Amino acid sequence: MRQVALFTLCCAALWSQDQRSQDQRSQDQPPVAAPPPAGPPVLRSTGKPIIVPFQCSDEDIHSAGLSCSEQDPCPVYLELAELDSTGIRLFAAGNIHTSTATLYSILLGSDDNGVTWREVHDRIRGAGLDHLQFAGTDTGWVSGISLTPLPQDPFLLQTTDGGKSWRPHAIFNEPRFGGIQQFNFDDKTSGALIIDHGPGSEGDRYELYETNDGGDTWNIKQTSVKPLRLKLPPAPPAPEWRVRADAATKSFQLEHRQGQRWTSLAAFAVNLGVCKPE
Repeated sequence: MRQVALFTLCCAALWSQDQRSQDQRSQDQPPVAAPPPAGPPVLRSTGKPIIVPFQCSDEDIHSAGLSCSEQDPCPVYLELAELDSTGIRLFAAGNIHTSTATLYSILLGSDDNGVTWREVHDRIRGAGLDHLQFAGTDTGWVSGISLTPLPQDPFLLQTTDGGKSWRPHAIFNEPRFGGIQQFNFDDKTSGALIIDHGPGSEGDRYELYETNDGGDTWNIKQTSVKPLRLKLPPAPPAPEWRVRADAATKSFQLEHRQGQRWTSLAAFAVNLGVCKPE
């Protein structure tokens, strides 16, 4: 019995020493980093219209004031307003909407001339994006507006790293109705835009703003009850990129001009599914 007890004590001592060694090694080793969060899915052009993933939630239905039901769901559509290029990457801007409400903005980018696409900025609830402009390969802007419940709070998204990241710049410091009718940058810092406050607005409907810091701040230069126009080059170059709605395929065709011909780079399906209670 005495020998069995000594054997048991020895085994326990060895196990305890081994456990302490393992604990010490665990403390000496750096912690294992958590895997990075999954990025937006890669959308590949295969000759058929690409379907942008969209899953409608009860919060989407409530925020947009939709009256969707299981028996009468609300169809959801994609709209792409403009396509432009930095010379290295392509970008397409638009929105996701129903027949009565805008649900989200969408900004798509491609690094391989339209073969694959991914969303390069988080969707903004109730907003839409339209016009794009780039000054060189690094700096660019896309205009946007909140459309729920009425057009208001216009803004620009700006990139200074070739479209890898985008940051918003509000035009106003307080909520105001109206949208960006037109904007243009002469270079990376100097730009101008025109705000249209819509019919029935108090005061002058149109306002001209200018910036000298790339869109970080805007200064009002002129107001008018009549439409204003920006001073643009007398003969702007013909566009090399365009979005074309194609009824036959129910898609938006993204195209590039080559001489007198337009070549399709990719297509995105208009229909994205439906909204109905979860």
